[in-house]
Amino acid sequence: MKKYLSLMRFDHWIKQLFILPGILVALVLTKDLPSAQSIGLRTVAGFLSVCLVASSNYVINEWLDAGSDRYHPVKKNPVAETERLNPKAVCLFYVGSLLTGLLIALAVSRTFVFTMLWLWGMGVLYNVKPFRVKDIPYLDVFAESVNSAIRLLAGWFIVTDRFLPPVSAVLGYWFAGAFLMAAKRFAEYRMIHDPEAAGRYRRSFRTYSARSLAILSFFCAMLSVFFIGVFLIKYRIELILFMPFFIGLFCYYAHIACQEDSAAQRPEKLVREKGLLLYLLILAVVFAVTMTVDIPWLDQLLSDVLIPIS
Repeated sequence: MKKYLSLMRFDHWIKQLFILPGILVALVLTKDLPSAQSIGLRTVAGFLSVCLVASSNYVINEWLDAGSDRYHPVKKNPVAETERLNPKAVCLFYVGSLLTGLLIALAVSRTFVFTMLWLWGMGVLYNVKPFRVKDIPYLDVFAESVNSAIRLLAGWFIVTDRFLPPVSAVLGYWFAGAFLMAAKRFAEYRMIHDPEAAGRYRRSFRTYSARSLAILSFFCAMLSVFFIGVFLIKYRIELILFMPFFIGLFCYYAHIACQEDSAAQRPEKLVREKGLLLYLLILAVVFAVTMTVDIPWLDQLLSDVLIPIS
């Protein structure tokens, strides 16, 4: 039973906390909010639903990738145990976690259910033939990172399903996820340190190189900063002071990705990066200050009137 439960990757559930920015943005931008108790209950149900639907994708990922994972220096160890599992039992865990997650999603809203179905659908598109976009260079990064945008939407729809979130925020979150995924690929590729072995482990690595993955992550970071910048300036000009700290987060994560045996390969292990956690705390404080403190002179940045020298 322990082996079957391990397919659900409970240690990855921490990644579902990426729904929290969606909740925060919805609380800031929408009016006529439900009661605090209602939001609390919907948040718990929504988080559990996202975790279970994501686990269904993890189950199918572990099962279908067992053959190629034997070429990974770390993942190869549990592959033999995975291949000995009963396929019917694996399917039971897959369907059970999916249906349980969807049933819990009904407690949030119908829109939230559709969002969870989208999250499940991306797992099928990413892992299952004839689609299996994880084997297609570049498309694998952008397709997998759609899940980041879906998590933002999930957080938003926990609070309200009367409005859609700003497109700039969704795109910014999507490309932030693409940056994280490209950085993960970069760290993995460097750790394997053998292009031929890397290509056997992941087909897209037959096309990638460390340089191309570094450039891809930079491209995604630039797009994310652009769209997040548009969102922040549009809804609160004071948040422009937050942007340098936000850009610094990308730089810090790139620094982590360049380390030997980087934690960027296993994002669920990032909670052990004390420097990153401290930086995230500082980022949260700066965000809170810029959200609550008005700086009137910054309004001039939005004016289309030239400022005279005199």
